[in-house]
Amino acid sequence: MAPKWRLISHGRDAGNRNMAIDRAIQIARRENRVPPTLRLYGWLRPTVTIGRFQKSTDVDFAACDVLGVDVVRRYTGGRGVLHDDEVTYSCVASLADDVPRGTSASYAHLCSGIVAAYGRLGVSAQLTDRARGRRGSAACYLHATSADVSCGEAKLSGSAQVWLHDTVLQHGSFIVSRDIDREARVFGLSPRARDELAAGSLTLSDLTSDSRHWDELCALIAEGWADALGIELVAGELTDHEICLAEALAGQTIVEPVGEV
Repeated sequence: MAPKWRLISHGRDAGNRNMAIDRAIQIARRENRVPPTLRLYGWLRPTVTIGRFQKSTDVDFAACDVLGVDVVRRYTGGRGVLHDDEVTYSCVASLADDVPRGTSASYAHLCSGIVAAYGRLGVSAQLTDRARGRRGSAACYLHATSADVSCGEAKLSGSAQVWLHDTVLQHGSFIVSRDIDREARVFGLSPRARDELAAGSLTLSDLTSDSRHWDELCALIAEGWADALGIELVAGELTDHEICLAEALAGQTIVEPVGEV
């Protein structure tokens, strides 16, 4: 019998709440209060998430203000991501849920779900076989690593993790479409870097001709994830404990334009 995981589909929410909910799920899983969980969600407003250890000065807050873009900090690592027209996933699981120890092994295991999900969406994807792009860039999609998923030489989805004892939280996105010029402005990219971003990344709209409804996208993503990891996804909701944790954490994820945080 396949292990049962919880599937939560939340629609759109504010960026600070999205980050707080994901961390709350991880804490609750660490406490063994909830099962391993795949959460699929969106964003009320375009939102930049910066990595756990990233400098806030990597973001142009003046441009974000003009463009109506929120800025929050992820609990996971990595570089900045502009979220908008996409389905974002968070996966929370532990060593007890057959996630292997070690960064490379755990990324390969969990990213197999992403690759299979792209297959359900009609896209031939694979784990990135070698690091490429601008290693020091503030923008996640200007650099690809073996933790990411690509189509040929173009990056499809970045991944970021944080471990809490024996429990991992992994983030990533299934991008439907992206506004390259807006992304370049919020990260202060040069014209050359902007062109590299356009040439080195792809979206679902670039690769498929059909336009799927949000619910259908989420269903196909969940099917691919379940098949690849050999699990059964059971629809569920947040517990009262997770909701209380998220409310307490939500204010901590907001980033103000006051230098480094």
